[in-house]
Amino acid sequence: MPAAHNGAGFHGDTHVKNLIRILTACVLEVSLCVAANPALADSSTGRRVYKWVDAQGLTHYGDHIPPEYASQEQHIINGQGIEVDRLEAQKSPEQLALADQLKLDEEQRANRDRNLLNTYVSVQEIEHLRDQRLNLLSDQIKVTGQFLEILNGKLKKLLASSTHFKPYSDDPKAPPMSDQIAEDLVRVGIDIRTQEENLREKRNEETSMTKQFESDIARFRELRGIH
Repeated sequence: MPAAHNGAGFHGDTHVKNLIRILTACVLEVSLCVAANPALADSSTGRRVYKWVDAQGLTHYGDHIPPEYASQEQHIINGQGIEVDRLEAQKSPEQLALADQLKLDEEQRANRDRNLLNTYVSVQEIEHLRDQRLNLLSDQIKVTGQFLEILNGKLKKLLASSTHFKPYSDDPKAPPMSDQIAEDLVRVGIDIRTQEENLREKRNEETSMTKQFESDIARFRELRGIH
């Protein structure tokens, strides 16, 4: 009986030793892999391991990014070499400004779509409002044009009258122009330039309004699925 007991103990010890050797070999192999690839070093410590590419195109791993590469795209990986996060490259002021503008444009488009759907129920309703506003603007253009004709008529008479006075008359005995005529010439000239500018603005507004309504109608049809 004691001999049998000693035999069982011997085989048990051998089994345990073999198991220890296998575990030791596994640990050694894992250690070698970790040493070969620093990216695998954070599986147990939870450290942030970064991956970046240098100016020569070579990939590096480490627990921090060198200052000269801090502004470029960065990748954060876990202990298995799997990317778990990514930091975008630092944008230039021009890129930031462009991104802000694109965001603003998108917000404005969304607001426009929302207003179109909340304001109108049909294409005909948009067309009716368009016609009302364009007719009003057309009347304003007509009135401004008529006023300009009156002012140009006054200016023509004033210029004809000024030819009887110095310095516009060829007659050496011609009297000097009165202050009233001189003031009228200046005032009418200013009024004409002002009304001409108003007329240009009204016509530009008419063109812009027409294009805006055309765009609104097309977008409304698109949003409603109207062909």
